[in-house]
Amino acid sequence: MMPDAFAATVLAVFGLMIGSFLNVCIYRLPRQRSIVRPRSQCPSCGYELRWYDNMPVVSYVMLGGRCRRCRAGIAIRYPLVELITMAVFLGHYAVFGLDPILIPRLLFACSLIVLFAIDLEHHLLPNAITLPGIVAGLAFSLFLPPGPMSSLIGIAVGGGVLWVLGEAYYRYAGQEGMGGGDVKMLAMIGAFLGWKLVLVTLVLSSILGSIIGVAVIAVKRGGLKYALPYGTFLALAALVASLVGEQIVNWYLGLYAI
Repeated sequence: MMPDAFAATVLAVFGLMIGSFLNVCIYRLPRQRSIVRPRSQCPSCGYELRWYDNMPVVSYVMLGGRCRRCRAGIAIRYPLVELITMAVFLGHYAVFGLDPILIPRLLFACSLIVLFAIDLEHHLLPNAITLPGIVAGLAFSLFLPPGPMSSLIGIAVGGGVLWVLGEAYYRYAGQEGMGGGDVKMLAMIGAFLGWKLVLVTLVLSSILGSIIGVAVIAVKRGGLKYALPYGTFLALAALVASLVGEQIVNWYLGLYAI
């Protein structure tokens, strides 16, 4: 139990630290700014954060959610992303243990967190995440599951399905229904998870998107333009597929077992 507790503690702390970096990506990538320089600053007064202002969650609590200099409010998103990243790290550790597959799955999960947050706020899925993600997922598949063939098929199926759906909607309605970012994001998911789990992701995201989309439309009494961006549903569904997708596939196949 001691090694397990120690590993979980290390991963929890590491998850908080990585979550802090993901916040930088979430804020800067849509604004086309470097994620390396300059150091983190208060967006209101330009105060350059010191190390003790930048401790995940702890600094937010100690500062009362406000800038040390100008006392402007700090978005609650910052500690939430850090805590969610920690929880995601621990969840993957609980499922995969310290198996080598943990490394690409955590990298994949971090990408999903960034894409979810950016798409939710800006309706944008940056190429700086999705395109390198496709390459990284395929590279990892050369040595780890799902394997290179499943990864390549996953890229083709993931990107191809959404492209066909988007093209069909455009020809039917005369307007874009599926952005290119969604296509590249699902191709990235296919690269990391393979073709079986990319199909699981597609089904789960469609169900989730339909339920929440109908609810949003009903509440706002509007059309599809009020629905949440599809990338947010892809991110949630892909995270579920990463953790329990194999169990979902086995359960589904078991329904038809003789």
